[in-house]
Amino acid sequence: MISMFENLFSNKEEPKVLTIKNLETGCIFEYDLRTWKVEETYEYDWGDHFFTREYKISDGSETAFLHVEDDDELELLFSKPVSIRKIDKDLGNYISNNQETPDELSLDGKKYYLDGEHPGYFRNLDKEEHWTEFISWDYYDEEEKSNLCVEQWGEKSFEASQGHVIKEYQISNILPKPEKN
Repeated sequence: MISMFENLFSNKEEPKVLTIKNLETGCIFEYDLRTWKVEETYEYDWGDHFFTREYKISDGSETAFLHVEDDDELELLFSKPVSIRKIDKDLGNYISNNQETPDELSLDGKKYYLDGEHPGYFRNLDKEEHWTEFISWDYYDEEEKSNLCVEQWGEKSFEASQGHVIKEYQISNILPKPEKN
């Protein structure tokens, strides 16, 4: 009789432990004294079987992005969209004409230095989209704490974001997405 009950309860699934590495759309967490909700989940393919995740997040008044890279150590980047014209009104033309970005950019009085060019593929996991090719250029300040990212999507479409490196302990109280009734 005991074996019947053991069988009955052994098939029960353990609850999923949520971490910054396995967030899903709908999850809620706290960062910087604010509550953020994951609005969308993105995946990047950088080649050689290396993938990263990014989450579009909102606190109800602001939209930001949380980029998660787990390559030997966990690297987190909190960023917000910024107009490429705010960086340099001719930056898009410069990239299109030269097929590269400058070695140094400035924004809001801070200098950023080119850290790397990263061609890759992007997809929105919530919309089950096909992969889209793009190029990303990462810039960091001298302390490597602040980031400026410029992305090229197609021949003349550009996006940019400005952010800063954060630590895993700064994100807390991760809650799963609410259950559907």
